[in-house]
Amino acid sequence: MSKEEACQRMTVFTLAAHYEDAVMFEVSGHDNFNWRNTVNAISLHRSSNYFTKTLVTIISAISMLGSALALDAKPNLVTPNDMQSGGLLLKSSEAGKYLEAPRVATDFTVTVSGPTARTVVTQQFNNPSDGWVEGVYVFPLPENSAVDTLKIVSGTRVIVGEVKEKQEAKVIYETAKNNGEAASLLEQNRPNMFTNSVANIGPHEKVVVQIEYQQTIAQTAGTYNLRLPLVVAPRYNPQTIVQTVDFGAKGLGTTKTVAPTLPVMDPALDAPANPVSITVHLDAGFALGDVKSAFHKIDVIDKGANAREISLSGVVPADKDFELTWTAAGAAPQAGLFTETINGHDYLLGFVTPPTVTATTNHPREITFVIDNSGSMDGASMPQAKDSLLYGLAQLKPTDRFNVIRFDDTMDNLFGAPVQATEGKIAEAKAFVSNLQASGGTEMIPPMKAALMDENPLDKNYLRQIVFITDGSIGNEQELFDTIAKGRGRTRVFMVGIGSAPNTYLMTRAAELGRGTFTQIGDGVQLMPRMTELFSKIGNPVVTDLKAQLFGSTAEITPNDLPDLYQGEPVMLMADSAKLSGVLKITGKIGDTPWEVKLPLANAAQGTGVSKLWARRKIAEIEVATTLGAMDQAAADKAVLKVALEHQLVSSQTSLVAVDKSPKRPAGYKLTRADVPLMLPAGWVFESVFGDAAPAADAPHTDQKAEAEFLQLAKMEAPATPAPNAPVSLPQTATYGELMAMLGFILALLALAIQLFARREKALA
Repeated sequence: MSKEEACQRMTVFTLAAHYEDAVMFEVSGHDNFNWRNTVNAISLHRSSNYFTKTLVTIISAISMLGSALALDAKPNLVTPNDMQSGGLLLKSSEAGKYLEAPRVATDFTVTVSGPTARTVVTQQFNNPSDGWVEGVYVFPLPENSAVDTLKIVSGTRVIVGEVKEKQEAKVIYETAKNNGEAASLLEQNRPNMFTNSVANIGPHEKVVVQIEYQQTIAQTAGTYNLRLPLVVAPRYNPQTIVQTVDFGAKGLGTTKTVAPTLPVMDPALDAPANPVSITVHLDAGFALGDVKSAFHKIDVIDKGANAREISLSGVVPADKDFELTWTAAGAAPQAGLFTETINGHDYLLGFVTPPTVTATTNHPREITFVIDNSGSMDGASMPQAKDSLLYGLAQLKPTDRFNVIRFDDTMDNLFGAPVQATEGKIAEAKAFVSNLQASGGTEMIPPMKAALMDENPLDKNYLRQIVFITDGSIGNEQELFDTIAKGRGRTRVFMVGIGSAPNTYLMTRAAELGRGTFTQIGDGVQLMPRMTELFSKIGNPVVTDLKAQLFGSTAEITPNDLPDLYQGEPVMLMADSAKLSGVLKITGKIGDTPWEVKLPLANAAQGTGVSKLWARRKIAEIEVATTLGAMDQAAADKAVLKVALEHQLVSSQTSLVAVDKSPKRPAGYKLTRADVPLMLPAGWVFESVFGDAAPAADAPHTDQKAEAEFLQLAKMEAPATPAPNAPVSLPQTATYGELMAMLGFILALLALAIQLFARREKALA
């Protein structure tokens, strides 16, 4: 019952009690109670027990007023009216009170040194309530990140985490949580998706969690790229239809389908959440040219010819990825060598860009375009995807063959098989693409299988290629990888990622398995230059038969099988050796022409974090070997665990856990879990992904009442960092003015009743 409704019902109840034929009704039981009609329908009469009824009415009205006032009560904690701007409310350990879940703010500090970057992610978990809570936050990191550090700052204490085997780390965390100790657990859900849990955040306490990771800088055609994924897009998972049955009489019943969903915020109803700040200290190692951010406004401070300091222009919501690109003022470096010595081992990071060679032959292509028109593509993504495909169709030559496949949770294969690229067929394909609308689920496996189907696997007259356009928002990535590995044959797979938060892990791994490339298009401005670059790669000679050899020492080189390269892409490899020396020789073919380059290791510079990057790349190589069938899963898990423990990295087999051994939460105090909901990526349409109903949290909450109170979390307008150990000043968004006015009206009625009663008694006397 709302405050307004309570006021209205008090008025009716007060008036009705004055009438001789008073209507008896249960005020609190009418959901569609029309107080105005009720008042109009009642005729005023006096009765002999008028004064008695008036007193009863006043007592009932005041009692109802107390209930209405309780709606606005704010006893140290938070109420729904206090949370006018939104918030996540949970039942507290005290009956009738609510606690607000931790607000989250995230800060990225990135230090770029040549081809590598070190990132420190600082997350703030704030508890403005009188209760004890556990914060659980799912967040993305780059798919090639080597996560190696976890720290908790609680008050004046700093607790440093350790990498443990995954199950062991979970046991340590749960034990600490149950013992009332401050603890944090960082787990890898996927190579680009992590979960951070923080236990026993005390009343009015701020806990700061720091995560650190190392990554390589992507580069192609003289442009360097740093990408920070800021939002975990909801993933579509093909599911078995599971029905529950509610039986009625005579053995007959009804069924309903139940499917787990992600806790995701609807941007139409919820204000932006999870504020993010970013600072990048860029030392490129060469004279810098343009420094740009594709999706965010930035401030750039010149720190010399080779260096810049870049920061966001204000705090922004975590609803789209951050991308920073830079170029050289002159010619970009074509090669690089960096080494690091850790625990008696030398680690190497090397790269070299092959020269550009213009195609001497016009080899015809057989291209199958696959376009995702599922619900997650609605909004800005669908026009970008359609324009990308239309651009590709415009690049076809009469000697080429092509086909178009579209998919959501269904699939249409336009021509059934590749056809000659005549004007008529291209026009038919353009009309087909132009009429596509986004809706439905994302069943990616059937269209990939259809595109990979090769009726002439021995045909060397055509270069067989797939251009797969999608946001990659599926949860069954491994199934897609297995499909590509088994069916790739002579086909090359080029992934085109669309939207503000694509699944880059899926894109890069699928392109690697398909021996193609990944192109990211985050908005319409990037479409033309990046599709032009993609088709330039497709149409130029591929650098094949790549091999790397070390002369003068023995080393383990990763990747073991170097991938084919396209125009402008560097060869990047890493090595582990007891003692590095000599010359690194890389050979291959550019088209039909042999190519080789020699890199003297004596010219290598010191590079911090190279050992971590080697280990992360080694883990990825093991995962790829498993997908390709070169290693069974048990052996792969064992190998990943060994590398991750040796180099203290988070992986599929290891987690980071940090525990403050001094107990904090007093015995007997309840701990409430607070899952932080996901932001929907910018440009997505909530209804197209989830329909009309908002998804519910699918998490193992111990308090079902708490789950029912889930609203929202971490609004941008709310202060992200209250003073340590100080109560949070909650907004006063409503007053008791209306209720006070109603109370005055009731008292006026009481005065009138007493006056009438006095006159009646005087007349009777």
